[in-house]
Amino acid sequence: MGGNNGSLIADFLLLGLTQDPEMKIILFTLFLLIYLLTLIGNTILITAWVCDPHLHTPMYFFLGNLSLLDICYSTAIVPYMLAQLLSLRTISFNACAAQMYICLFLGGTECVLLGVMAYDRYVAIVFPLRYTVIMSTSVCITLASCCLLSGSVMSLLDTFFTLRLPLCGAKNINHFFCEVPTLLKMACVDIFVTEMVIFSAAIFILLIPSLFTAISYIRIVITIVRIRSSAARLKAFSTCASHLIVVTIFYSTGISMYMRPVSKNSANQDKIFAVFYTVIPPMINPMIYSLRNKDVKMTVQKLFHRQIFS
Repeated sequence: MGGNNGSLIADFLLLGLTQDPEMKIILFTLFLLIYLLTLIGNTILITAWVCDPHLHTPMYFFLGNLSLLDICYSTAIVPYMLAQLLSLRTISFNACAAQMYICLFLGGTECVLLGVMAYDRYVAIVFPLRYTVIMSTSVCITLASCCLLSGSVMSLLDTFFTLRLPLCGAKNINHFFCEVPTLLKMACVDIFVTEMVIFSAAIFILLIPSLFTAISYIRIVITIVRIRSSAARLKAFSTCASHLIVVTIFYSTGISMYMRPVSKNSANQDKIFAVFYTVIPPMINPMIYSLRNKDVKMTVQKLFHRQIFS
């Protein structure tokens, strides 16, 4: 970390979500349950995708990648959050930097991946006869690689420009993990350049994928409206609505954190927003995207039946 005062800080104290002992117990129980559900739901989906050849399609390829990201993303944050709820936890500068990079990388990758998944559904519904040609194996691998590359570049930029700032000697981080906007508030110098870099990165990693997702779903809805079967329309609308709810929560809270001036952020609001794009989506995604799907249900039932009676 650059600067005179910043170099003196070797450890930070993460204040966590609350200092109320009773609330800590409630939140610990709640987030432990959420984390377990996240691990179970996403692991089931990945297992089904790997074990069933019928699920080796572009849609489930991206869903499998999403589940793997969600497990890693949640694991990078929630266990440390749970430890904070048991007692205040210090974190070294290097560990803080690593957590910041990993969370930005995983979160940024997921932002782009959700846009790619919206495009995949758009092609499947609007161009069903050309779907397998457009979404070939090589195209899917290329798109997944672009997601990883985008997340990596964005996280490197944000982490570098944040950690180069000198801090004002304070070591208390009023958050449950090392996040960019919270550390920017602790800087001793003008942060305009850093804010502009982060804002520009957020345009590419948050705003553009969210707009792309919105446009894709608008085209999907237009196509669904033309379906003659009312039952089929209702089912398609139900699926799209579920997807859009999760995507809207994820993108809107992320944009609110990374695309507005740090001075306009409040600590409590930051924590609430962070929960809604780091903790909740990884739990909900497998339920919304796949575990309600008939093909996935059948695969999971077969796997359980095989384990029980083998």
